[in-house]
Amino acid sequence: MSEQLLLKREFYTIRDFLATTLISGLYLLISYFVVGYKSDQLVLLLIFNSLYYASPITRKFILGFSIFIVYWILFDYMKAFPNYVYNDVHIAELYNTEKHFFGIHSNGALITPNEYWRVHSTTFLDVGTGIFYLMWIPVPLAFAGVMFFINRKQFLYFSLTFVLVNLIGFVIYYVYPAAPPWYVQYHGFVFHAHTPGNTGGLIKFDHFFNTPVFQSIYSKSSNVFAAMPSLHSSYPVIVLYYGLKNKFGLINLFFLIVMLGIWFTAVYASHHYLLDVFSGIICAIFGIALFNWLLKHTALKIWVDKMAVVIS
Repeated sequence: MSEQLLLKREFYTIRDFLATTLISGLYLLISYFVVGYKSDQLVLLLIFNSLYYASPITRKFILGFSIFIVYWILFDYMKAFPNYVYNDVHIAELYNTEKHFFGIHSNGALITPNEYWRVHSTTFLDVGTGIFYLMWIPVPLAFAGVMFFINRKQFLYFSLTFVLVNLIGFVIYYVYPAAPPWYVQYHGFVFHAHTPGNTGGLIKFDHFFNTPVFQSIYSKSSNVFAAMPSLHSSYPVIVLYYGLKNKFGLINLFFLIVMLGIWFTAVYASHHYLLDVFSGIICAIFGIALFNWLLKHTALKIWVDKMAVVIS
């Protein structure tokens, strides 16, 4: 029997089937009781199981990307545990601090950068910023996909750093719940629990193309009181760091432009204050530094090396 046939047989065992079926069933059961049934859950399981059984390489690919799946599940489950239940939401405090440090004098009044751009928006910026904000997840995932095929160990480093930065951000969300700028625009400084997600200035992108792209995205928001830090601003920092580290050449210029574009869009579209953006940048830098420290001073590197062999 050829080596290829032997390898194929290893990927279609009863044990594999029972394990994936059990994990899939538990995920649906837990999700039902935590956040309720959603079609997205079936799509996720379909993708996972299809790639797991399709071929040896797709199985290794989806096992490696399970790190991102865990992140998505944790983010989704946050809906069941809104951060405003555990700490007071900061609304006026953040707004006034933003105005104090970054306020802009306009028509005799001091306004925030968000308020300035809401008045001075243009169609060009509406479309351009919308395109940038559509990249905040596809670019990191595409980068991870490329890294998977060219350097499995660096792929794991990037993926684990990505999740670590998110976990740090999630902790801050619960310690310091914060309302985004658009909340002040629509609700003032009065706290309203169960406030649904809002597209903010990105609605102009939807109107221009006559499509509910951002409306569909933000209708699924896990928690609108999670503006500080801006993890949208963190992700491109991580991508650029690993792009530079792995010598991606001129592609890093693209990553840099995307990073700056996302930072600007966060403020332009009233989804984040500049304070949120800066905190997101700091969160990314701290997460990268912490991950590198853990690699040097703990058994994490040994575990990563073993995982790199498993998916190689």
